[in-house]
Amino acid sequence: MTFFDLLTMIGGLSLFLFGMTVMGNALERRAGSSLKNILEKITGNAFLGFLTGLGVTAVIQSSSATTVMVVGFVNSGLMTLRQAIGVIMGANVGTTVTAWILSLSGLSGNNPVIQMLKPTSFTPVLALIGIVFLMFGKSTKKKDTAMILLGFATLMFGMDTMSGAVEGLKDVPAFTKLFLLFENPLLGVLAGALLTAVLQSSSASVGILQALAATGKISYGSAIPIIMGQNIGTCVTSLLSSVGAKKNARRAALVHLSFNVIGTIILLIAYSVVRTAFSPAILHEGASLAGIAVCHSAFNAVCTVILFPCAGLLEKLSIRLIPDGEREEDVVELDERLLVTPAVALQRCHETVLDMARDSFKALKIALDAQNAYAPETEQAVRDAEERVDRYEDVLGSYLVKLSMKPLTETENRHVAKYLKMIGDFERISDHGVNIVEAAAEMQEKQIVFTPEGQKELSTISDAVSEIAELTLAALEKGDRTAADTIEPLEEIIDGLKEDLRTRHITRLQAGKCTIAAGFVWSDLLTDLERVSDHCSNVAGCLMEMERDEMDLHDALRKFRSESETYRKNLELYNEKYSLP
Repeated sequence: MTFFDLLTMIGGLSLFLFGMTVMGNALERRAGSSLKNILEKITGNAFLGFLTGLGVTAVIQSSSATTVMVVGFVNSGLMTLRQAIGVIMGANVGTTVTAWILSLSGLSGNNPVIQMLKPTSFTPVLALIGIVFLMFGKSTKKKDTAMILLGFATLMFGMDTMSGAVEGLKDVPAFTKLFLLFENPLLGVLAGALLTAVLQSSSASVGILQALAATGKISYGSAIPIIMGQNIGTCVTSLLSSVGAKKNARRAALVHLSFNVIGTIILLIAYSVVRTAFSPAILHEGASLAGIAVCHSAFNAVCTVILFPCAGLLEKLSIRLIPDGEREEDVVELDERLLVTPAVALQRCHETVLDMARDSFKALKIALDAQNAYAPETEQAVRDAEERVDRYEDVLGSYLVKLSMKPLTETENRHVAKYLKMIGDFERISDHGVNIVEAAAEMQEKQIVFTPEGQKELSTISDAVSEIAELTLAALEKGDRTAADTIEPLEEIIDGLKEDLRTRHITRLQAGKCTIAAGFVWSDLLTDLERVSDHCSNVAGCLMEMERDEMDLHDALRKFRSESETYRKNLELYNEKYSLP
């Protein structure tokens, strides 16, 4: 093997790893919208979790990516530890698909069918289709499809280049001696584990082993222990991703490690017994590309058959090794591991926005009730809820900005923009809740009392604001994109009430029925209540924009008010419901 062969091998390896990374990332993006739906269907059924892990990994071509996602799901509470175990086992089997695809490089023969199956025959066509999609495709899906095809073509070209470059190694005695060392099972396992730990991909390390096997100098006796070690090395990625995560997420990574380590120990013992007792001739034969794929699949399948019934024991083992201990602090957080799957990360943002909205409207409701029954603990409850909303805004805002930098579809981009708008509205609603409860505290402290007419009027506008808040939260929880049909007309009624109540108060003030001090509080309350309805209107507008794929909120609401018959009917109903004597 010459120096230039070495350079060619390094170039082939680089192209192989680059192609695998590009293809894997594009597959994750392309499958992202489906992953959310798949995730929602996972139950406590371990077999269903196994099939999910197998299918997802077969699609995205990376068990490391799947297990990292699983750690993120468990850390975010989207998946239980028991569900994660089944998915992890399935991922180990699903990752073997890559080795079978790469084994196509080893096909030989003049049969036209075999010739067509060889990567050198069909990858140029895939590359051509990919470059056409990349240059002329407008949608994100077409561009992702292009990157999948180009990544696959690059991967196979790198594999072919690498295999050709290492062919000269068969004449190098040192190379043969090196792999004879790996016939020692422990050394073989260690080598496979180290290689995979460095690459952080068992698919990539198996592909390199297949390329080296093209020399014909790697026996099955060397290849089998290396394959076993590769399954241990792939656990490094999930272990690293669990650093700093919650207990259950760390347990999920530990289950992945223990599954592979226990499986390797069991099969390594069995392999050593068979090797010592019977010394099968096949162990001394040169491993083929397809043979390595068979060994890789067989190892993972047998491990799963042995350990699948022990899923509960693996869960108990992880809990024993990472005990509950002190209760973890309930903090607002969004797991950045989910950003590798933008569709799932966006779904998690949606759920967190809902939590923020509930706390925001909780602060408002307590504050509105405090107008009739103020107490210091009531004011503290409002402030606590408002502080949680502030934390939600900080965490969500930062996370959504990071998410917006990921490859998203046009629809996902719009949703990110709308959530960024919404969290500002929810934060302001909780602020107005604090203002309202502070007004109640001031009235009690200064013994300020509104006139009976003023009390009735305040009750009327408070009821209207309470209703618009309930409608907004319900619309957000149900994903009701027609929320503007009920929210917008009520918001207009509240605007009118505010002006009417200001005028009535001035009349009472001029007649000497009300004090100046009461007037200041009255004015502040009306402003806070009316602005709450404005923010509810903004949220309704965002929901409507998501449905209509529009970006101009005010233009969308203006069109809606002028064109919707439902809006006009609801306006009449609310006008009658909240009319003042």
